[in-house]
Amino acid sequence: MKQDFMFTSESVTEGHPDKLCDIISDAVVDHFLQQDPYSKVIAECALSTAIVFIAARFESRAIIDFSNVARQVISQIGYDQNAFNSKTCSIITSLREQPYDGQDFFDEKNLSDDDIERIQAKNQVTVFGFACNQTPSLMPLPIWLAHKLSRKLTSARLQRTLPYLAPDGKTQVGVEYKDGRPFRIHSITVIASQNIVASSGGPGLNKLEEDIREALINSVFQDEEIKPDNDTRIFVNPDGPFILGGPAIHSGLTGRKNAIDTYGEYSRHSGAALSGKDPSRIDRIGAYAARYAAKNVVAARLADECEVMLSYSIGLSRPVSIQVETFGTGKMPDKEIASRIERHFDFRPAGIIRQFNLRHLPSSNKGGFYRKLAAYGHVGRMDIGLPWELTDKAGML
Repeated sequence: MKQDFMFTSESVTEGHPDKLCDIISDAVVDHFLQQDPYSKVIAECALSTAIVFIAARFESRAIIDFSNVARQVISQIGYDQNAFNSKTCSIITSLREQPYDGQDFFDEKNLSDDDIERIQAKNQVTVFGFACNQTPSLMPLPIWLAHKLSRKLTSARLQRTLPYLAPDGKTQVGVEYKDGRPFRIHSITVIASQNIVASSGGPGLNKLEEDIREALINSVFQDEEIKPDNDTRIFVNPDGPFILGGPAIHSGLTGRKNAIDTYGEYSRHSGAALSGKDPSRIDRIGAYAARYAAKNVVAARLADECEVMLSYSIGLSRPVSIQVETFGTGKMPDKEIASRIERHFDFRPAGIIRQFNLRHLPSSNKGGFYRKLAAYGHVGRMDIGLPWELTDKAGML
């Protein structure tokens, strides 16, 4: 990896149309698992203008009102404008309910090791987990800062610090690296949608930039070791006013923001969407298990950066390949780290479900669980108690 470079990552708020689709899809998963924790479901969403389309395939004893779930999410996120709101948008569904025969049913808590070995991956995928020592959460600094800004943008709207904000927004942070370490903040971009145009009492661009700098940027960087300097380029709505935003302006689709969901392109990620899938899907939970392993490697100080790659094939329970890359920062050969990971981590589908209690998290978390992952990252979160963010195996490694 280069030693001197600049890297940029972006984040979006929960009101961005792609994230709105992710949240609706994961809210559907939550509702299924809350009623029947052994449900199998894949839910996808697309939206544009005033139309929401939900496609789902499921096997469950649960009874779900898909339209009501979507309308609740849209309302909770704050879309109440005439152009798009939960009451008047049209919701179209394409649902395929498969017969509930119980043949693939298993309670992982009561399985022996031989039983877990017999439960195979049902799809093929290569997933990646990554960790580095750039931030307290062991995430790359650019995506860490971009998520902090986007969360603060939403907070400023909900707490009415900036009451004229609408739900849609984007942030981007560019970080300069020197000798492989974050050195300075190169640039910050904030795209904030507004409910009100300047001619109707909303802020002009100069006032908006002043408000964003004070309420967002200064607040987010207050406790950061690396802060913007006099040469940091700051852009607030550089393309002009962004009125309303959301589905009234641009369309959305589940699974279109994989880099934002993971490592902001600083590390590789799977092409498979994370949202809208129940815990039996290895393309979702395998990514969490890979992050868990990589984070424990860095927490154990075996490397400053670690990427774990797991490759799964249909019909096998274990990954066909476990690869580790430490980018020259490892304190021992990458093969030895991979060997230790394989000894101490269970990457079999049923083993991951049991380790993280994935079927029952929606019931034990108020307001659901998976929908909370859909915005601001599935990994690296310090605002939610995610089991794959624990570093409890660092000592073993």
